[in-house]
Amino acid sequence: MRELIEKDQRITIIPADFKSANKGVVTEVTPDGFTLELDYDSDGILRNNYCEFYTDTKHGTLYFESYAKEINDKTLKIASPARHKFLQRRRYTRVKYIYDLNLLSGKKKYKITTLDISAGGMKFKTSENIDIEGRYTIELPLNETMNVKCYYCPIRIERGDDGLYTHSGRFEYDTNHDKMTLIQYCTKRSLEIKNK
Repeated sequence: MRELIEKDQRITIIPADFKSANKGVVTEVTPDGFTLELDYDSDGILRNNYCEFYTDTKHGTLYFESYAKEINDKTLKIASPARHKFLQRRRYTRVKYIYDLNLLSGKKKYKITTLDISAGGMKFKTSENIDIEGRYTIELPLNETMNVKCYYCPIRIERGDDGLYTHSGRFEYDTNHDKMTLIQYCTKRSLEIKNK
């Protein structure tokens, strides 16, 4: 674990109830795990209950599951995980995501077909001329009961020979919870696809 986790590294921890997601800084690394100093109270993180961990490294986004052996206020002693994965070199895992959705700007509605998403943004096609300077509201269905609402900000627009526009842009969020939900969704979808 020492070659993957370093002192002062930032790590995101997501327990089973991801409303209690948190971030922290590694303060010590030992052969049997590491110590994590959380940004917020450790409410919702239970001793010996598995959580998901994400951190950016020079090799890409590192993902693993482990548990807190000890919890003392905001200080957690995390057990060394048995396995880990590098998800990809992008900051956020990107997955195929095909939906016909609406992009909203005030009362104006644009019909789009999404191609892929990550917690950082999305790519889609549309026949409509959407202003690259705009900021648009979008609701992303993740399953039958869960949606994430966020804002789409265009970065790049290309017009194809078929007359359709391909957009790429980034997401902005009202809450960190929505971002964490999308990170978790994309990671799980990526692992499901790889394991097929």
